[in-house]
Amino acid sequence: MSECIFCKIINGEIPSDKVYEDEKVIAFNDINPQAPVHILVIPKEHISSIKEIDENNGDIIKHIHLVINRIAKEKGLDEKGFRIVNNCGEEGGQTVGHLHYHLLGGRQLQWPPG
Repeated sequence: MSECIFCKIINGEIPSDKVYEDEKVIAFNDINPQAPVHILVIPKEHISSIKEIDENNGDIIKHIHLVINRIAKEKGLDEKGFRIVNNCGEEGGQTVGHLHYHLLGGRQLQWPPG
């Protein structure tokens, strides 16, 4: 059994507030939101980070971005804008070893973020 918290969410071992799911990805509200809309979009296949993306599995990135666009539109973020964040590695701020994207919106976001 995997110790990955996101794999446990995918397998239904840990509950989540799902906003979208298909055969390739799941999206759910972040438990510690940093904006009025803060959704995590993750592949169902365990991929540790963006560093593991190659020509064999790169199509998942396209799919994730299409899903993000769909969710952003459904949440009304598409007109005013939103941010997509992928943290990679310790210094990049990645705290869960499973590829994931943050969809943030619903307020004016600042730059630089941190």
